[in-house]
Amino acid sequence: MSLVHLLLFFGLVIAASSSPGSRLILREIADQKDRAVELNTSNFDSVLKDTPAKYAVVEFFAHWCPACRNYKPHYEKVARLFNGPDAIHPGIVLMTRVDCALKTNTKLCDKFSVSHYPMLFWGPPTKFVSATWEPKKDKSEILVIDDGRTAERLLNWINKQIDSSYALDGQKFENEHALSNLTDYNQAVYDVEEATAEAFDIILVQKAIKSSETSASFIRFIQLLAAHHLSRRCRKGAAEILVNYDDLCPSGNCSYEKSGGKDTLGNFPICGKDVPRGYYMFCRGSKNDTRGFSCGLWVLMHSLSVRVEDGESHFAFTAICDFVNNFFMCDECRLHFNDMCLSVKTPFKKARDFVLWVWSTHNKVNERLMKDEASLGTGDPKFPKIIWPPKELCPLCYLSSNQKSIEWDHDHVYNFLKNYYGSKLVSLYKEKSVIGSKEETVPATEDLTVATSALVVPIGAALAIAIASCAFGALACYWRTQQKNRKPRRSWN
Repeated sequence: MSLVHLLLFFGLVIAASSSPGSRLILREIADQKDRAVELNTSNFDSVLKDTPAKYAVVEFFAHWCPACRNYKPHYEKVARLFNGPDAIHPGIVLMTRVDCALKTNTKLCDKFSVSHYPMLFWGPPTKFVSATWEPKKDKSEILVIDDGRTAERLLNWINKQIDSSYALDGQKFENEHALSNLTDYNQAVYDVEEATAEAFDIILVQKAIKSSETSASFIRFIQLLAAHHLSRRCRKGAAEILVNYDDLCPSGNCSYEKSGGKDTLGNFPICGKDVPRGYYMFCRGSKNDTRGFSCGLWVLMHSLSVRVEDGESHFAFTAICDFVNNFFMCDECRLHFNDMCLSVKTPFKKARDFVLWVWSTHNKVNERLMKDEASLGTGDPKFPKIIWPPKELCPLCYLSSNQKSIEWDHDHVYNFLKNYYGSKLVSLYKEKSVIGSKEETVPATEDLTVATSALVVPIGAALAIAIASCAFGALACYWRTQQKNRKPRRSWN
């Protein structure tokens, strides 16, 4: 069993789900008109345990109940504010429902002493996990919603609980405080996974490994992910691809199809079967064609840069440059990025230099795009390109600045980047990861606090020892020789 993240419509993230059935149900919701998430005995705990939403509403109903059918449009009207690809306020409240008329849910409904239909509960999502509720139970963080019979009354009740002023006719994605999005590390963690999986899916769709050069480029980047990706499930997925690579791509000829029981790249989802999810949170734009994947890819590159050590810095630089050059499908972007890679004449010896190069390169890209978007009107009006980091986040990073130039304090910039893309994301990821089953809980000493111990893969994967302590050159040789004799257990369920 492995951790599997499943982000569910801007307000929901599912991680560590142990039920294939629950993942199938959640995946299919994207194609339904309903926005409230259908829960059942098999997925109830996993969905509520791993969503990034701060609050949850659980409606217990019966499909045969006329009052429930009449109430559904009211409930859905509120659910559309918080759930789904067009949610106005994603990631705040997870709106769910449980059909108590199904025999499989009888025990679940009994645990919450459901006495009438519909019956609505409110609380922090994790408080519902393996929980019970009784009418006379004191000091419970799970509350019965006693005034939610219409959409207006339900939303008013929610507003009172969280001191908000949401309206049913609110404008889509009106974000008057764009800066707050830049410090929402919870959402950034999941977007790193999303960008990783989307990049991998692009390779599958384009069948992009077409030569020994692109094969070598792919291997180097997967090595980098296996050692230093923020997400444990992405590290594991990358490691399994490496160990099985000769079977998946014999002589560089890869099979890409997704088919049961067949050794193809498509059967090795790099971050789990349910990622990518098809949308972003931290990197969500105010329009469908802004931010998203390119933003997520930058967050991924920054998060990788702050995790490598001195002896790995130039390998990481080469791996990222070659990956973008060979697999990033925006041709003009790829060429610009490649030019900046080629401008580096001296190999990086210090990880600090590589961290600052990624930062400087990102700012150069933003400067160029700022001019293009200003002249063409193609930018995101809510999230215009900026020089990073802004003074609001790091005033000490600025020695001086004017409209034409900025003088940076590189020591403070480096410390900011290490903290922003390193320790803050690590602590957030660790916090979300340890709220799982005993099988999935990882001691803090084994988590992501240092780059050299960043890999957690199955014991059967001999790659783990090499990545945990060796330089990448030794790693490449090691997994090649070991994979012939050792096959790791593959299971994403």
